[in-house]
Amino acid sequence: MKNICGMPVRKLKEAILAREVSARETASCFLDRVEEKDSVIKAFLTLDRDLILKDADRIDLEIKAGKLTGKSSLPGIPVALKDNIITHGIRTTCGSKILENYVPPYDATVVTALKKEGALVFGKCNCDEFAMGSSTENSAFQQTRNPMDTERVPGGSSGGSAAAVAADFVPLSLGSDTGGSIRQPAAFCGVTGLKPTYGLVSRYGLIAFGSSLDQIGPFGRSAEDTAILLNAISGHDFRDSTSARRQDEDFTALLHQDIRGKKVGFCPDWFSSGLDPEISGSIKQALKKLEDLGCTIVEIQLPHSEYAIETYYIIAPAEASSNLARFDGVKYGFRSSDHTDLESMYRNTRTQGFGDEVKRRIMIGTYVLSSGYYDAYFLKAGKVRNLIKKDYLEAFDKVDFIAGPTTPTPPFKLGEKTTNPLEMYLSDIYTVGANLAGIPALSMPCGKTGSGLPIGIQFQGPHFSEAAMLSMASALETELNLE
Repeated sequence: MKNICGMPVRKLKEAILAREVSARETASCFLDRVEEKDSVIKAFLTLDRDLILKDADRIDLEIKAGKLTGKSSLPGIPVALKDNIITHGIRTTCGSKILENYVPPYDATVVTALKKEGALVFGKCNCDEFAMGSSTENSAFQQTRNPMDTERVPGGSSGGSAAAVAADFVPLSLGSDTGGSIRQPAAFCGVTGLKPTYGLVSRYGLIAFGSSLDQIGPFGRSAEDTAILLNAISGHDFRDSTSARRQDEDFTALLHQDIRGKKVGFCPDWFSSGLDPEISGSIKQALKKLEDLGCTIVEIQLPHSEYAIETYYIIAPAEASSNLARFDGVKYGFRSSDHTDLESMYRNTRTQGFGDEVKRRIMIGTYVLSSGYYDAYFLKAGKVRNLIKKDYLEAFDKVDFIAGPTTPTPPFKLGEKTTNPLEMYLSDIYTVGANLAGIPALSMPCGKTGSGLPIGIQFQGPHFSEAAMLSMASALETELNLE
């Protein structure tokens, strides 16, 4: 078959099940493309060709034996994983020297779910160290480049996962989103990325950054592809105490539903002087398209959203400080050989094992949790977080979704913001609110700048509104008809 690497997931699935193309042929097509192009893009940290082809042969035998059928959502479909998602027997580094040689003894729940659905686990993608960053420049091993312009960043922290889909190295991938780490790289790379409602997808086996904020979510080339992957990974998991108990849902069921009559919120504060004019214009054109499709655009206010960045950068580092305390050189991972006693072993292991951004956030987090500062910073941030969540709940009494920019700027050049952490943090200004509130949010392409760089529009919705949100994305996708 021609152009296996560019086929929509549904059509590729049909071709594999009809045995018009084998899982091995599919895997070989994508592997060949990675070998040809990834020396420049650098999306993958770990990719075992022999293991992937062996798994593909097993999948072909299961299809032949009737064990994998149309009821399986991803038979033979390659899915790449961000390298902070645990994989049994496959190195999982979190982009950090401290876990450089860590090979887990178990699979994350999402990986188990993918295998159950017949998916082909296809390598581990580069990311900012411990998911801390907005450009994938904080990885201890390599810098990933944007396939749309290799002089620019792919976004972060899930930049490798977004770049892998954008470069047609895989049709689907998984990332994690703590403050925008799926949506921002999706916008930068011109693909679709979804942060699910907190609790919809199990976090068991996700190496923790901020436990009250982290969510695993899908990347795809379209709303439909993204929905298919969400079908495979969502569901209750008793091993995750924050996992939601809900009836299983088909996120493709509403994809072609008429969105006429939907109310879409528009927050004027998001279109201030800090937003790139080309992005502002593209978002407003997309809103006009939604009006043409029968939606009503409603002006709303989110009065506490101006405090979202400050709130996030207190809560997330505090949780990171607690979560990353386990990496001390004693139990697993890197241990410094330069020590004379237990204290120097701890100190030197963490000094040598963690990169600058991770150290920065650990120190910030430890400070805001320390005696005398807990009430002034962490406790107060928790109260503001509740106000932000309340703003969203009140807005969703008036509208079905809120639409706005995903990022304040187009993809920036490699090295452009590495010396200015505060400027880098502002890349998340439109995305952190959804994590603080625990609501679902999706970024999809809505246009390009004059120089051809991707622009993403973000939709945010009430808790567990993913199916309807994907329906809106699918309708806008058809209307925009972007190449």
